[in-house]
Amino acid sequence: MRFATFNVLHGRTLQDGRPVSVPPTQAGRPLADAVAALGADVLALQEVDRFQERSGYVDQAHVAAEAAGAREWRYASAVHGQAVPGKGWVLDPSAPGLRVHGPDDAPAQDAVPSHGIALLSRLPVREWRARRFAPAPLAMPLRVPGRPGLTVSRDQPRTALAAVLSAERGPLTVVAVHLSFVPGWNIRQLLALRDWIADLPRPHVLLGDFNLIGPIPRLVLRTAEMAAPVAGRARRSTGPGGWRDLARVRTYPSHRPVVQFDHVLVSAASRCAPVAASAPRMPVSDHRPVVVDLPW
Repeated sequence: MRFATFNVLHGRTLQDGRPVSVPPTQAGRPLADAVAALGADVLALQEVDRFQERSGYVDQAHVAAEAAGAREWRYASAVHGQAVPGKGWVLDPSAPGLRVHGPDDAPAQDAVPSHGIALLSRLPVREWRARRFAPAPLAMPLRVPGRPGLTVSRDQPRTALAAVLSAERGPLTVVAVHLSFVPGWNIRQLLALRDWIADLPRPHVLLGDFNLIGPIPRLVLRTAEMAAPVAGRARRSTGPGGWRDLARVRTYPSHRPVVQFDHVLVSAASRCAPVAASAPRMPVSDHRPVVVDLPW
């Protein structure tokens, strides 16, 4: 079974390191082609647009699900409003903090523009969950595609989607997430995520852009598991082998990756030795996807 995670940069292509708008007649096509090329059975997507002008007013989660052949999917909004070039976000104050959409929604239902994450599955889903995380209370200088130097950027709310899948070897829980870029705040979110899914069937597979490099996510989770008794909580064993990062590959920036922000982590790792792992270059985004094949 193939798992993948991909920060899609709202489906935009890059030219000389700068995002390029997709012509209206081709809206959704580059993203659909990239998703189809991954051939994933379970796919987590970050930086997904819904009815945004910059991405041709399409529902990108719906487009991606059709391209992937995924009948089960959910989209969770993190930000409601319109992304305006040169001005940033013009937020919609009337929209709630979190909305979740899926294949049963009518095409025109809730046409408020938004931005968030999606989780797609070709396997049957027994249960869905969604959660929203508050943004960090401070801004950070970041490298932004298409802008020279560093740009001071405020954090955004973040969302997570969890799905309990029915697989051949039994149920498992997959989670899609896009964590904050603010150091420390993203670790806090990762630990909250671990507690949030503690009662769902294991093994747990975490997929997403963690904004944490290399082995840090795995070390954070393992340390938390060991420290649980000290904190006065019942220790939640992840099974033999603890947490494991299934792909040690560089994912950012896509044209010449130097760091890994995007991860596939799994608990009960002794059951989940990867058959293959890669980070192929794609025609969209400033990130490369992480693709892992597991013998499930």
